[in-house]
Amino acid sequence: MEAAARGVKEASGVTIGILPDEDRGRANEYLTYSIATGAGQARNLAVVCSGAVIVAVGGEYGTLSEVGLALKVGRPVISLGSWDLGEHVTVVSTPDEAIMAAFVALL
Repeated sequence: MEAAARGVKEASGVTIGILPDEDRGRANEYLTYSIATGAGQARNLAVVCSGAVIVAVGGEYGTLSEVGLALKVGRPVISLGSWDLGEHVTVVSTPDEAIMAAFVALL
């Protein structure tokens, strides 16, 4: 999450972090806004429901949880070096492909 936030911030974008704990002080320095949930990994549902399209980048089981939740609530999922769940996920190889796939998913 920090690398994504850094990239957005460096491009003069706005970043929002939905944090798993109640301490905003643990937020990375690239977040414009942080939402402390105190919900642990259960905050993954808030992350998923806050987006129109989910782009999974790398990740481990927390990312898999977000992918599963996204599919459950009907959000399109783009995988960039992340989980490949066959026909349920659009797998891409580059960030540019991820952006294009996200726009296509919104059509």
